[in-house]
Amino acid sequence: MELRVETPQDWWAVEALYDLSFAPGRTALSSYRLRDGVDPVPDLSLVASDEAGIIGGAIRYWPIRVGAHDALLLGPVAVHPTRQGEGLGGALVRDSLARAETLGWKRVLLVGDAPYYGKFGFQKLSGVEMPPPTNPDRVLGLWDWKDVRGVVSSLKNAPTGST
Repeated sequence: MELRVETPQDWWAVEALYDLSFAPGRTALSSYRLRDGVDPVPDLSLVASDEAGIIGGAIRYWPIRVGAHDALLLGPVAVHPTRQGEGLGGALVRDSLARAETLGWKRVLLVGDAPYYGKFGFQKLSGVEMPPPTNPDRVLGLWDWKDVRGVVSSLKNAPTGST
């Protein structure tokens, strides 16, 4: 599998993968409200494709603001059921985080499973308020969250690197 930046031609295949991987109504989740009307960060939205171009995994990032600070919202990340157990999810997370750091992003937030994302360095955040209903125990952050507090909101037209 090759990891590469998602192209506009990949959009529908990635959406189909997300539909397959997540429960119906996934777009009703609070994190999707932060994505509404906002384009994913292009250099960080990756797919894993095989030699035939079939997408086996995908990850997207979205610009957000937490209080007065810019950040990235990681997700969704999905791996096709026939490709699970091959390490694609971890590869997508690691590669995209390395790219985010290179682009100058200082913080990444996600709503997810702490035992899984903890292996990438994510930790539970306090004082960061996701739109309801979000379980605060699933709000995780990576990198520079010292003294960052506040409500999470969408950040339209963000640059590809941030503070």
